[in-house]
Amino acid sequence: MTTITAAQVKELRDKTGAGIMDAKRTLAETNGDINKAAELLRQKGIASAEKKMGRIAAEGLVGSYIHNGKIGVMVEINCETDFVAKNEEFQQLVKDICMHIAGTMPAPEFVSREEIPASVIEEERRIESGKEDLKGKPENIVEKIVTGRVDKLMAEKCLMEQPFVKDTSIKIEELIKEKIAKIGEKITVRRFTRYVLGEGIQKKEENFAEEVMKQMQ
Repeated sequence: MTTITAAQVKELRDKTGAGIMDAKRTLAETNGDINKAAELLRQKGIASAEKKMGRIAAEGLVGSYIHNGKIGVMVEINCETDFVAKNEEFQQLVKDICMHIAGTMPAPEFVSREEIPASVIEEERRIESGKEDLKGKPENIVEKIVTGRVDKLMAEKCLMEQPFVKDTSIKIEELIKEKIAKIGEKITVRRFTRYVLGEGIQKKEENFAEEVMKQMQ
């Protein structure tokens, strides 16, 4: 397996504007060949999508989805123009993300990692560090295990890092990039709210998310 260096990733990013993870993944696919990787990124539309992320997106839609009066989602997704906001494909994206938020378990709590308070991460580290299976292990090993576990937990909490419920081979972040490349405008998920009827009140357990998933299939 070809080792991908930080210098290669930087060179590819400078050449295409792609994100770090997209650059690393594509370099791995092309065995470190910068030119082939750049071509592959452009074929996927990722390079052009990343370049559009610096633009201002103040238009868009506030979408909503309510499942049997039991679970509700509102999401704000922005684009650059009102013309795109009225585009059928953009409107379908908003609908899909609403239903994803409603139907995914564990449910997303944040749009991206940048929104997660340091206090949430530290609390998860504290909990993981105190788990029984780590007792007696060397400190450096415990640190690696805890870091890995917390990273996985944070990924589960972030909408952008979750596998898309209608196609689990891609994450929401990749879905957004695909739409940016196809539509030609910057698209961002700004915020969302998810309500579950009676949440926090002791009651009979009901799997509303499973019902939503069935409806999406």
